[in-house]
Amino acid sequence: MSDSLFRKYDIPGPRYTSYPTVPYWVPESFSCRDWISSVKGAFLNKDHSREISLYIHLPFCESLCTFCACHKRITRRHEVEEPYIETVLKEWKLYAEKLGSIPRIRELHLGGGTPTFFSPEHLEQLITGIFRYAERTPEAEFSFEGHPNNTTEAHLDTLHALGFTRVSFGIQDYAPHVQKAINRIQSFDTVRSITRQARESGFSSVSHDLVFGLPFQALEDIRDTTAKTIALKPDRIALYSYAHVPWLPGNGQRGFNEGDLPSGKEKRILYETARHMLEAAGYAEIGMDHFALEGDQLFKAAKNGSLHRNFMGYTTTDTPLLIGLGASAISDSGSGFAQNVKSVEEYTSLVNNDVLPLLRGHLLNKEDLVIRKHILNLMCSFRTSWESPAMRLPQLAYIVERLEEPVRDGLVEILDHGIRITPAGKPFVRNICMAFDLRLQRKKPDTRLFSATV
Repeated sequence: MSDSLFRKYDIPGPRYTSYPTVPYWVPESFSCRDWISSVKGAFLNKDHSREISLYIHLPFCESLCTFCACHKRITRRHEVEEPYIETVLKEWKLYAEKLGSIPRIRELHLGGGTPTFFSPEHLEQLITGIFRYAERTPEAEFSFEGHPNNTTEAHLDTLHALGFTRVSFGIQDYAPHVQKAINRIQSFDTVRSITRQARESGFSSVSHDLVFGLPFQALEDIRDTTAKTIALKPDRIALYSYAHVPWLPGNGQRGFNEGDLPSGKEKRILYETARHMLEAAGYAEIGMDHFALEGDQLFKAAKNGSLHRNFMGYTTTDTPLLIGLGASAISDSGSGFAQNVKSVEEYTSLVNNDVLPLLRGHLLNKEDLVIRKHILNLMCSFRTSWESPAMRLPQLAYIVERLEEPVRDGLVEILDHGIRITPAGKPFVRNICMAFDLRLQRKKPDTRLFSATV
């Protein structure tokens, strides 16, 4: 990647886990009644036989990782576990009653926060409670995010017995000075041990999450971290770009400043170095920031065109309805989005009063639905087509005009009825998606909302 291209395209932009992105939702046109109607419409989709995905947000962490921009609650008081789980199950019951018939769960993911903050017994209480009002499909995929320092053999055995087959461990970086800066200290021996235990417990897919662009992270650090990761041979690897967004409310990104971060150019070298090492070790790049071995389902989905992207990131499953449970969780009905309130106390109060704990939402119009599909195509397969009348927009000429510069730079090819992102353009996929983002073009933000694209 040339320095001039990097400087040109390294600008703030969305990560496109949704379209419209959350800052461009129109909450004033959203109501709980409309949301429930949207949920029911997705649930009754005849092609999917009541299949849904479920995301459960477990927000508690014992300590603050200062690179993290997720919604979390820092506490060492484990007595918060059971009341929170009881509230999540009450919220699920509210949804189940509105659906009218028993949902069939195709995908379930526990995210956080730190899901393994919760004891194995309480996680069993949670999953058992979920299935009082649901069935599971035969091919269901259950996954969770585990912290290497507090995921135990009991966690792994309990969750595997409940049907979990995939676990993702947050590693970030092995360099002691980087770990100290981000307050996430865990040894390679700990990660090696828990990775081995996950496989012995029966997990068929183990993923490691790495982050590049962290404070004080140098080239030798990313080389060492990548080499150690390859030695453990996880089935999937997420190589995330550190998103420096200290301006967001409630953000824990402190203890370092922008001067401690690698420069934009240095950051990209970190990524390219890790990518080359991973590819040489047999990992294939999947979508944006993800790598997988050929035997993994994510690799197979990318090859057969079934790769999907939503608020949980890249997934092999695309159900019409994703319900998010827990404080700050986001749901997706295909034609609408809804986010829960972020405060645990407010969330608990609303649910205990039999009220869906919605903070805001957005109902997609016809234009949104078409653009969403184009952006999803680009993020998952690096190409999109408007050959079908259903994929055309009145603003298509404007969008193609916005792509003229990426075309000149060799990042995009214009086809007869669509576009293709070239291999050189893959690092700039977020920039190319921005050409389709009409809501962003119509209302440029007055303040910085997004992390850098490259």
